[in-house]
Amino acid sequence: MDASVMSGLGVAVVGVLGTLLSSLLTQRAADESRRRERAEERREQEGRARLDARRDTYVALNTACRQYLAALTDQMHALANADGSPAVSRRLTEARDAHRDCYAEAQLRVPDPVLDLAGTVNRSLSATYGMLMRLDHGDPRPGDSLGAVRTDIELLWRHIRLMRQRMRTDLGVPGPEGDG
Repeated sequence: MDASVMSGLGVAVVGVLGTLLSSLLTQRAADESRRRERAEERREQEGRARLDARRDTYVALNTACRQYLAALTDQMHALANADGSPAVSRRLTEARDAHRDCYAEAQLRVPDPVLDLAGTVNRSLSATYGMLMRLDHGDPRPGDSLGAVRTDIELLWRHIRLMRQRMRTDLGVPGPEGDG
């Protein structure tokens, strides 16, 4: 074979190989790009799922705190009126149990700034409950009184509002919040 034919054949082979390699490299780059896109979509979905779970925890905790506090208020009024209704006591027990479960879940799901306030609310709810139970059973400690319970309940409403504001901030909920 002549050198020019060999050279031409070599160029043709290199051209064909170049075309094949180019197609292969283009395909690999496209596959890698799709893989990165899928990974990014998966990370975004996981982030949304975590945010949804945290929001659900916040809703449950806020609801449980408010119901527990309302039940404590009802128990205070029942005690002040000497109306020891079993329904009021049962509601308080149920609200306390529901709050305990929601708070336990929150301890594993929410960030520290919110958890710190939730812990303050939890301790205050428990202390108010304890004071009410001592008063109800006729075994008060120094400082235990219905007036002290009323003061604690007013403070607890403020703590719950502050906790709810922190929850909203954490979730990125814009705008002012009402007192309700």
